[in-house]
Amino acid sequence: MERILLVEDDMTLSANIRDALSAEGFYVESAYDGLLAEKLLRKQEYDCIILDINLPGKTGYAICKDFRKINLVTPVIMLTAFNELEDKIQGYDSGADDYLTKPFYTRELLLRVQALLKRSKFNGADKANPKITAGDIVIDRSTSKVTRQGTEINLTPREYQILVKLVSSNGELVSKKELIREIWGVALDSNSNTIEVYINFLRKKLDKPFGKDSIKTKIGFGYYFDEH
Repeated sequence: MERILLVEDDMTLSANIRDALSAEGFYVESAYDGLLAEKLLRKQEYDCIILDINLPGKTGYAICKDFRKINLVTPVIMLTAFNELEDKIQGYDSGADDYLTKPFYTRELLLRVQALLKRSKFNGADKANPKITAGDIVIDRSTSKVTRQGTEINLTPREYQILVKLVSSNGELVSKKELIREIWGVALDSNSNTIEVYINFLRKKLDKPFGKDSIKTKIGFGYYFDEH
């Protein structure tokens, strides 16, 4: 049974989400403040985390950012009452995989949880050949570690998944729709600008510090990785 940590200080909303997830066969553990959630994350392992942003004790942004220092794999969905792009970017930059604005349909949350769990395989190791090398970039899929010119690059899970997909395509064009389908599934609208946001994040971390231009855009089509 897959375990989910639900961190939401609104007890009514928390109970509704917990009941819906439990009805789908998930084991749900609830926390109502940031400090307790952080303690649970250090003691227990979960398959998915649903994390409100505005929490007593410690914000969801801070919890997620600290959690990503020890875990790059477990998917995190952030819940918030705000719908501003800057809030979403801050959430993604903290290491969140997805972002849902209140009020939302419980069914939509369920679909996003299921999509994230299904696609968690992108973070798994390929035991036969765990390392991918592209020019001066090395991706170790057994540890989700990425280095360039020997320097480790700290990527969020989504950034990591996109990079692996682009590099594994060996220079072939990967459409925006294909990236969304394989990484987000039904959880993301194909017209969303989320992909562009993540591509910009990747370029700032992977290319800019090294004076490179590896992640290319073909306007109107998609993206490809140029190791040269």
